[in-house]
Amino acid sequence: MFDKQGRLTPVTVIEAGPCSVLATKTKDKDGYCATVFGYEDVKESKVTKPKKGWFKKIKSSPKKVVREMRSDVNSTDKPGDSVLVTSFKVGDYLDISGFSKGKGFQGGVKRWKWAGGESGHGSMFHRAPGSIGASSYPSRVFKGQHLPGHMGSVKRTVQSIRIMIIDEEKNLLVVEGSVPGHKNTLLVIKHAKKRKAKEEAQKTPEKSKGK
Repeated sequence: MFDKQGRLTPVTVIEAGPCSVLATKTKDKDGYCATVFGYEDVKESKVTKPKKGWFKKIKSSPKKVVREMRSDVNSTDKPGDSVLVTSFKVGDYLDISGFSKGKGFQGGVKRWKWAGGESGHGSMFHRAPGSIGASSYPSRVFKGQHLPGHMGSVKRTVQSIRIMIIDEEKNLLVVEGSVPGHKNTLLVIKHAKKRKAKEEAQKTPEKSKGK
């Protein structure tokens, strides 16, 4: 998208909710503060019997995704409430977590950016790992040695992403930059932790250190 000054900004469109508040946990009763959210209704046949009983106990329809999110204070939300994009406003900064794209089994050149060997026909060494350790001593491969293997599909968090546009009718968030994962992946969205701490630190007046 383009701003008023004509600068181009890459953005990602996220369908954020609506999420349902399924339960709340308090420090007095459970030992910590948290809110349990549910997203997207699903058929009862798609959930296990224990989960079906739990949803029946809290008087909620079965949800496809259930996530517990901790907080420092007791939540003001109540079971049955809906959390919409109105919880945020344009200009807020977010921390967004998700699983990166899975790339399957990959060689070291792609996985670890190895330089590789000579490209000539007679080199006999192009993209192979080569030697990975000494022989007589220590007679083993050091832990953490970069080797071919499974790449991607790991949890990643991008921090302090700014909200550009909010569409309340369609529950859409348009955020600056990219987020982890493929199209239609599931994400966890929170207010930016470091950004909030930085803003609070700026508001706190510093004491003079002069003598």
